[in-house]
Amino acid sequence: MTRMEILFGGFGGQGIVRAGLITAKALSLYEDRMTTFTQAYGPEARGGASSACVVVDDEGVDYPYVTRADILVVLSQEAYKKYIGMLKNGGVLIYEKNLVSIDEADIPKGAKVYSIPATKIAEELGNKIAANIVTLGYLTRITKIVKYESMKKAVKESVPKRFIELNMKALEAGYNYKEGSA
Repeated sequence: MTRMEILFGGFGGQGIVRAGLITAKALSLYEDRMTTFTQAYGPEARGGASSACVVVDDEGVDYPYVTRADILVVLSQEAYKKYIGMLKNGGVLIYEKNLVSIDEADIPKGAKVYSIPATKIAEELGNKIAANIVTLGYLTRITKIVKYESMKKAVKESVPKRFIELNMKALEAGYNYKEGSA
């Protein structure tokens, strides 16, 4: 695989940074890929802008930031507006169905667009805070950039022990989600 750039965007409290970190961990630790992870967030503890970048390059990562996203995951309308211009032609957009409204005119040529009601699914599992993990399950199945078992191990290692069961269910629910089923 050549360079792959993944950009996660949302607001503080949605677990955007954790989603990026888990993805980077799954790729680097469990699939032995050369990976970098960077994050950015506003000064607010919750509600401010938040983003995470994961860059994978089997030749070595010479620049750790996303310049043109192969995969864009957005969980808020603000993140969609801010980052949709960074999605490359032919890229993949995954968005939170109940929080983001897309405009077909914004979508780059050849991009594949997927939506998931991640927050609703997480709420049905018992806690909307797991929406980021629901999204990771969906990302894993749709893009096949990482093996499910690698993502599962990374999630287990990255969430508080008391939330492991919830997050395992969230990952599985996202992985098994079929568009139009929720």
